[in-house]
Amino acid sequence: MPELGHRRRTLVLAICCMSLFIVGLDNTIVNVALPSIQHDLHAPVTGLQWTIDAYTLVLASLLMLSGSTGDRIGRRRTFQIGLVLFVASSALCGTAPSLGWLVLFRGLQAVGGSMLNPVAMSIITNTFTEPRERARAIGVWAGVSGISMALGPIIGGALIGSVGWRSIFWINVPIGLTAVLLTALFVPESKAPKARRADPIGQLLVIVMLASLTYAVIEGPVAGWDSIEILGFFTLSAVALAGLLAYEPRRTDPLIELRFFRSVPFAGATVIAVNAFAAFGGFLFLNTIYLQDVRGFSALRAGLYVLPIAAMTVVFAPLSGRLVGNRGPRLPLIAAGIALAVSGTLLTGLTATTPVSRLLLAYVVFGFGLSMVNAPITNTAMSGMPRTQAGVAAATASTSRQIGQSLGVAITGSVVISSVHGPFRSGFAGASHPGWWLITAYGLAVLGLGIITTGRWAKATAARTAESLTISDPKVPVTTP
Repeated sequence: MPELGHRRRTLVLAICCMSLFIVGLDNTIVNVALPSIQHDLHAPVTGLQWTIDAYTLVLASLLMLSGSTGDRIGRRRTFQIGLVLFVASSALCGTAPSLGWLVLFRGLQAVGGSMLNPVAMSIITNTFTEPRERARAIGVWAGVSGISMALGPIIGGALIGSVGWRSIFWINVPIGLTAVLLTALFVPESKAPKARRADPIGQLLVIVMLASLTYAVIEGPVAGWDSIEILGFFTLSAVALAGLLAYEPRRTDPLIELRFFRSVPFAGATVIAVNAFAAFGGFLFLNTIYLQDVRGFSALRAGLYVLPIAAMTVVFAPLSGRLVGNRGPRLPLIAAGIALAVSGTLLTGLTATTPVSRLLLAYVVFGFGLSMVNAPITNTAMSGMPRTQAGVAAATASTSRQIGQSLGVAITGSVVISSVHGPFRSGFAGASHPGWWLITAYGLAVLGLGIITTGRWAKATAARTAESLTISDPKVPVTTP
C-alpha cells in the first residue's frame, strides 16, 4: 500500500473508528435492554445470557478467519462486506418476533462484526508504519472502542426509555451505511503479499471448542453440573482444544499462528485480554440486572448511573495510548489490574440498599481500569509481528477480548443462578457476591500478568520470536515495538 499523507491517514483512522464505534456500542448497549427484552419476550435468565453470548461467541469464533481473509482477498473489501452484513442483521434484530429469532439474528450480526475489528486494526497497522505514531493511533482506536462500549448503556437507556428496546439495533443502520460510503471513497485497498490459505478444519475446531464450553457454563446450573449433558460438552470442548493444538502446527497457513505465542508479551496480552474483558462482561451483566430489577431504576437512569465508566474511558484511554507509546505497556497494565481488582472488591458486600456513593466510586475505579487496559493489549499483541500477517495478529487480540467477555457473562450469570435462594429479585444482591469476587480475581490476574510479561525476560522472548519469524520468511517486514 502506498504511503499516505497525514490528513489521509487521519481520515482512514477516523473511518475505522466509526465502524468500530457501532460494533463496540452494540457489544454493550444490549445489556441495558435485557430487563425490557426479558419482559417483552418472556425470557429466562439463561435466555438473557444467550442474547449477549450469541453475539460475542460467534464474534470470537470468526475473528481469526476474518483477519486472515482480509489479508488474503483485500482488507477494504472484507471491511465493506462486514459493514453491510452488520447493518442488515441489525435491522433484523430490530424486528425479531421472539427470543429465539433475536438470538439467531444476533449471531448473524456477529458474522458481520467479525469482519470489522481485526480488519480495521490491520488497516491501521499498515497505514501507520512508524512505531510511535502507530502506538498513538492504536491508542485512539482503543479509546474509541472503550468509549463506545462504555457509552452503550447510556445511549441504550435513552433509546429504550423513549422509543423501545428495538431501537438500539436500528441506530446502527445510518452510521453503518455512512461508514460503507466513506470506506469506498477514502480507504485504500491492501493485501498481504503472500496469501494465506483457508483453514476450515481449524475454524471448525475453534467453533466447537468455544460453543461447547459456553453452552456448558450457561446451562450448567439448570441441567446440573454433574449431568451427562454438561460433562459431555465440557469434554467436547477439551477434545476440540487438544485437536486444535495438535493440528495447527502441521499446517503451512494455520488459522491460529501458534508461533506467535512463543513471544511472552504476545501470549500475555491475549490472556490479559481474556481476564480484563471477562471482568467487563461480568461487571455490566451484574450491574444491569441489579440496577433495574433490584433497585427498580428505569433503563435511562440505570444507564446514567454507569456514566462514570464512560467518562473515565474518555479521559484516560488516550493517556494510556500515549503512555504505551512513550514508556511501554507495564505502567498502564499495573494501573488497570489494581483498578479492576479494587472495583470488584468494593461491591463484594452489595445489598439492595448499598449507598449510591459506593456504587459510583466502584464505577469510577472500574472505568479507569478499563481505560488503561485496551491500548497495551493491542500494541503488545501487534509489536514484533509481521505486518503481512497483521490481520491474524490483530484478530488474535480481538478474539481474546470476545472470549473473555463471553465467558465473563456465562460464568458470572451461572454463579449467580447457582447462588440465588428464594425469589430472584430479592435474592439477587446476595447471590451476586461471588460474581464480584470473580471480578476482583480477574483484576489481580491482569496485575500479575502485566508485571511478568513486560520484564526483560519477556522482552527477550519477543525479540527471539520476531527474529525466528524473519528468518523463516526474510521478506516479511516486522512491526517493531
